[in-house]
Amino acid sequence: MTVLVLHPGQMGAAVAAQARRSGERLLWCSAGRSAASVGRADAAGLEAVEDFGQALAAARVVLAVCPPAAAEDLAAQVADTGYDGVYVEANAISPQRLQRIIALLPAATVVDASIIGPPPGPAASARLYLAGPDDETARISRLFTDTAVQSIVLDGPVGRASALKMAFASFQKASRVLAAVSYALAAQYDLTEELRAEAGRMSGSALADPDYLPSVAARAWRWGPEMREVAETLRFVGLPDEMAAAAQTVFARWADNKDIVDLSTAQALAHLERTDPN
Repeated sequence: MTVLVLHPGQMGAAVAAQARRSGERLLWCSAGRSAASVGRADAAGLEAVEDFGQALAAARVVLAVCPPAAAEDLAAQVADTGYDGVYVEANAISPQRLQRIIALLPAATVVDASIIGPPPGPAASARLYLAGPDDETARISRLFTDTAVQSIVLDGPVGRASALKMAFASFQKASRVLAAVSYALAAQYDLTEELRAEAGRMSGSALADPDYLPSVAARAWRWGPEMREVAETLRFVGLPDEMAAAAQTVFARWADNKDIVDLSTAQALAHLERTDPN
């Protein structure tokens, strides 16, 4: 089985590195990609193919892991080639966007997938939830046997894996937004340590670890669009979407912090402030 990974960002490359341990052939399309992408793909042991069409023609399975805002465009590019293999849609998208992607790929078999957890590796593991045809979900699951990716096949139709990701993200991402706004407000009144002390008295609270917030700011460019997917999912089932939409708005203020790993907590919080508070 030959697997094409589109496109190996931090999460995609880490997941691909685990799949590579299965002994299957893993490809990636290097055309137009950055030096950082090349480095991640090389480290993951992926075989580079320059031509997009040739890469798809060689692949029995496409593993799509990209920012959610690009998911439909990526699927459309694949569809334009007439791809008729298995398309594993593993992005953080709503079940409604998943259905639009399925419609874009009439010749392919689409497997609904979601990744929960950090990029997998020697020190961390992640879960890959799968929904779709039994034979294809079993095939994808076998790629990750005895790896840092635990594959879990969900009973029922496609959409359930994406819905689980949306339900999880609606808390995980929004709770960090609330913590960031709380610390930004406390800083305005020189109450950071007092807030941290109160947060430390709360069991299991995201508020108790403000030093985590710079890493949230660095990922806000991805998490903001993910919260838009959460909001769409909530609206579709008749639940309030205002909190998810507000979290997306806060993440947008961190858009310029993309992948900055040396940001201080004070800097991250300062970047939430408007130049004109009115």
